[in-house]
Amino acid sequence: MKNFIKLFSVLSLLSFYGIDAQQVVKKDTLAGTELIMTMDSRVSSALESIEDKCTKTTANAVSRDDEETNVPARPAKIYVPSRELTQAEICRKNPRILGYKIQITTVKSNEEANEVKSYFRKRFPNLKVETDASLRPNYKILAGSYFTKQSAASDLARLREYFKSAVAVQYRIFCAEAK
Repeated sequence: MKNFIKLFSVLSLLSFYGIDAQQVVKKDTLAGTELIMTMDSRVSSALESIEDKCTKTTANAVSRDDEETNVPARPAKIYVPSRELTQAEICRKNPRILGYKIQITTVKSNEEANEVKSYFRKRFPNLKVETDASLRPNYKILAGSYFTKQSAASDLARLREYFKSAVAVQYRIFCAEAK
């Protein structure tokens, strides 16, 4: 039995020795930092062939466009902004974002919802008010559009004088309307 265990351990060591692993150094495409990996040489060569096909495909796509002008093909560039985007830039890319609205109250019927909205418009003509009927038979009355909960805080404090149950809730808003 001892001989069998010795033989098995020697054979397993020799079989693991036969795996052809090597260290491969790859460069990050965005930052250019080096990444060191240990992998089988066959896997490394397969990855390199796939990467070569990708670069040839993008180079061919660019060179087809530039064939008439005889400009040499160049690889596609990836643009990464070096600064934070402004609200206007964010709104151009995503017209509807996840922001906040002030939920004034929840009522049971459409008639009640219309009464609350007309009362609200008389008190706060500068704030947009709308009804959300997604939870029928209940109707939510929502006001304003805000990027953050903090930006809704001042209006929320004013609204709570008339509507004690008013609360800021996360909601999908139109970016252009938000404060």
